[in-house]
Amino acid sequence: MTTSVSESVESIQNQIEEKCDEPIEFEDALTRVTFGKFNYFLIFMCGVNLTTVILETLGISFVNPVAQCDLELTNRDKGVLSAIVVVGIILSSHFWGFLADTIGRRAVMMPTLFAAFLSTLLSSFSSNFWVFSVLRFLTGFFISGSSATIYAYLGEFHNTKNRTRAIMASSTIFGLFSVMMPALAWSIMSKTWTLDFSIIGITYKPWRLFLVVCGLPNLFCAISFFWLPESPKFILAQGHQTETINILRQIYSINTGKSGKTLSICAIIHEDESLSSPKDSGQDPKSALRVLRSIYYQTAPIFMGDNLRKILISCTLQFWALFTDSGMYMFFPDILNRVALHHRGQSGNNYTATICQAVAETRIDIKDIVTENNTSCELHLDNTAFEHTLAVELLYAIGFALVGILINKVGKLAILIFVFMGCGICGIAIIFTTIPTLSTYLYVIILLCGLTMNVVNAVTIDLFPTHLRAMSVSISLMVGRLGSVFGSNLVAAILDYNCEATFLISGISLILCGILSIFIPNIQGRPNRRVPENKLSISSVECQ
Repeated sequence: MTTSVSESVESIQNQIEEKCDEPIEFEDALTRVTFGKFNYFLIFMCGVNLTTVILETLGISFVNPVAQCDLELTNRDKGVLSAIVVVGIILSSHFWGFLADTIGRRAVMMPTLFAAFLSTLLSSFSSNFWVFSVLRFLTGFFISGSSATIYAYLGEFHNTKNRTRAIMASSTIFGLFSVMMPALAWSIMSKTWTLDFSIIGITYKPWRLFLVVCGLPNLFCAISFFWLPESPKFILAQGHQTETINILRQIYSINTGKSGKTLSICAIIHEDESLSSPKDSGQDPKSALRVLRSIYYQTAPIFMGDNLRKILISCTLQFWALFTDSGMYMFFPDILNRVALHHRGQSGNNYTATICQAVAETRIDIKDIVTENNTSCELHLDNTAFEHTLAVELLYAIGFALVGILINKVGKLAILIFVFMGCGICGIAIIFTTIPTLSTYLYVIILLCGLTMNVVNAVTIDLFPTHLRAMSVSISLMVGRLGSVFGSNLVAAILDYNCEATFLISGISLILCGILSIFIPNIQGRPNRRVPENKLSISSVECQ
């Protein structure tokens, strides 16, 4: 009894000496930590992390034309390779989201990034299509661990004021790095050097090196996690106040250059959020049934009550944004080449064909030029493909920067409505436009609908509590990537036979997404969440 009293007195004295304040909310704690060097590095690292997805998924489009002889690729094989990474991402998104919400964000991202780089490195030594396909699938499977989790991880280091801006700043960095992809591909794959690896029966060529370079950001991000902590919000939700405060003090010290002990936070008020985890139960955590049950209980709340409406809206917006963005992007160079070919074939200066008329009238010409029996094994890439891709990626980088600057001023709703509606109207207008230059500009604008993806992710992070956040973003992105696969295959199937339908479907769906954005809960501004007194969990810790 005497010992207990003396410890209590000592604790009170320590709090007085360190001038500890009353328990504060986590948002207020992040505000006191300040925004500084740590945040800038974190934003940069997350931007590079996001870049890995675009490099791994779209980089293969530059590899397919020059790897066809080395791997004996048919057109069907090329289609499989174009989608296999995305399939791996889709199939694993739910699993990684579950783990991120149960064992931690950093605990998932760090090993999966290392694994993704390893599978990419091994794929560069593939000698046949099947080995290459399996390794590319594994790359997508592992890269999914960080691609969705990174949004929750980044958001939980920032308060409400800076959260969306941080996500958009990271997206801007992602856009800038994406601009480099066409130039990077051209600088590497335009060379003709070779290295013979007779032991494994392959000749190492530039396209193989390009694959490794595309995977290097995975390695960089994985290594950076040696210096980055676990999400303090996740640690707090687990009930570890002391560890949470220590993380905040480390960040404060990096940002201000002062000792972490000068940050007068001794207790944090947080919601009583229960996190499902295998260790929460006395059952064997290695049991497959136990894991499935844990996944169910972690996922089910997202589809219950008011959360169901939130996730359905988020998934719908992501599906149609990526349906149009990826589906139409894959055929961007081909369609513009057809327009140019059709234009050259017309006599006179008054060219008045629509983009779909050009596609329809050059369908036979294109098949005559590129046939199964006329494939070339020369290391050659069409320069126009690089130029078109570079222009789109540059506009994406500018678009992400503008969204990051304006989003706090005009709000998420205004951004979503403007981008969805604007791109949708252009999708319909392009059907009737007979001016080639204007048609190209309208096509480029349609592809910019992908700017909404990160805004929707920011909205999803705000809508769901900590223990459902990574899972909800993973599910939303998983559905979006399904839209990407569905869009690419649909456009491929009907472009030559009903070109107008491809643009009409995209245009109408984007306009409807703009209208649907109005119904996102609290989209005009997320109010401060005040938890009822009986839901508060307050724990004091000694200042150390």
